[in-house]
Amino acid sequence: MIIRFAALAAMTSLALAACSQKTQDHAAAATDQAGAATASAAQDTAANANAAAADTRAAADRAGDNASAAAAKAGRKADAAADAAANTK
Repeated sequence: MIIRFAALAAMTSLALAACSQKTQDHAAAATDQAGAATASAAQDTAANANAAAADTRAAADRAGDNASAAAAKAGRKADAAADAAANTK
């Protein structure tokens, strides 16, 4: 009877140990997956931030070009108006 009980206890311990190892394996795999997802999210965030910065620089460049063109056009119109005024005298 004692031998059967000891054998049953040993088998139960082995089963619990195997279950525990399986749980540890799953926890380790989940940790690895979480780490990979975090790294991927960080890379995506960095790429998106770089793209947004490039878009902002391009928009600023276009705005500067448009402002320069508008100023040049306004200058030409002012010159034309001054010429027209001078010709009316």
